[in-house]
Amino acid sequence: MITRQAEAIVRQKLLQTPAVVLLGPRQVGKTTLARQIASDWAGGAVYLDLERPADRLRLEDADSYLRAQQGKLVIMDEIHRAPGVFEVLRGIIDDNRQAGQRSGQFLLLGSAALDLMRQSSETLAGRVAYLDIASLNIFEATQAGIPDNDLWLRGGFPDSLLAPGDIQSLDWRRDFIRSYLERDVPMFAPRLPAETIGRLWTMLAHSQGSVLNQSRIASAMGVSNPTIDRYIDLLVDLQLVRRLRPWGGNIGKRLVKSPKVYVRDSGILHGLLELETLNDLLGHPVSGLSFEGHCIESLIQAAGSRRVPYFYRTQVGAEIDLLLEKGGRPEIAIEVKRSMAPSPEKGFALACDDLEIGQRYVVYPGTERISLRHGAQAIGLHELATLLLQ
Repeated sequence: MITRQAEAIVRQKLLQTPAVVLLGPRQVGKTTLARQIASDWAGGAVYLDLERPADRLRLEDADSYLRAQQGKLVIMDEIHRAPGVFEVLRGIIDDNRQAGQRSGQFLLLGSAALDLMRQSSETLAGRVAYLDIASLNIFEATQAGIPDNDLWLRGGFPDSLLAPGDIQSLDWRRDFIRSYLERDVPMFAPRLPAETIGRLWTMLAHSQGSVLNQSRIASAMGVSNPTIDRYIDLLVDLQLVRRLRPWGGNIGKRLVKSPKVYVRDSGILHGLLELETLNDLLGHPVSGLSFEGHCIESLIQAAGSRRVPYFYRTQVGAEIDLLLEKGGRPEIAIEVKRSMAPSPEKGFALACDDLEIGQRYVVYPGTERISLRHGAQAIGLHELATLLLQ
């Protein structure tokens, strides 16, 4: 079993707060992590899978059942199946606090970030901590002995990454995509057509890492701009797509104002494009932008909540693939090159000069750190991610 870095963070939060909401896509490892925590939790734990009718039945009188578990950690998986439970948690948490159980009362697992955060924040303000869990990152994969190219090709969903072969991995990702469109989209957004969202998802894969042109997509799909916005909102909410915002400070330059859009997991991206092997990927036009998205997602995870991610682009072509801001000031500029002989573009140097950024990195597939022109350094993905953890 692969050890998830999120496990230690979840345990720490549970020792500090009454409730923790753990958010992430299906099949990303939330249940495995929760069961691991439950297996040795002091005082015992109760696990409820709310996709099972028997477990949902226990919550028909949620107040009575949950109060009877006082002293235990109650884990509720797929919490969106029982949205009414949030109404009773506040009183139970407060009463448990009075009885001496001030932390570690509830661990709630869900797949739709925005809706769950809205419901829980309305009733559990000051009583809940939120954590995201993404697919396996480069540190977890390296610790498990998984080659970097396997992580890039197959993505970080455990069942895809650990499949016995590329064919089986791609088959799993096809099934994952189909299940989201046939099951999750109708559940989370019953008024949105799943088939149309599937087409949009594929279109976004073909334009991975491009500045979003909503009008063009809307025209191609025969719907309005606001409709496309709602569809993308859903994919972002399900943590399947990242909408990377443009940096918008006032520096006297004409800046691009539309976001870039990435399919977050590289394996799902390749599944949408039917790319089975590394050779298939390397020979496809999306290869460079796929590597860019893979690196950006890894670095954003490593940067955590301490730094805010953006991209930067002016109307005249000065550009930074990933700009990390800390304390309201641009701190680190990153360009991604899928070349063993990387060289920063002139536009990257101009953008760094515009923002007066000293830390300039070019991520490439190698491992040696190399000094480049314009004050930049070529650096491997793993080394830069390690630096961002510090």
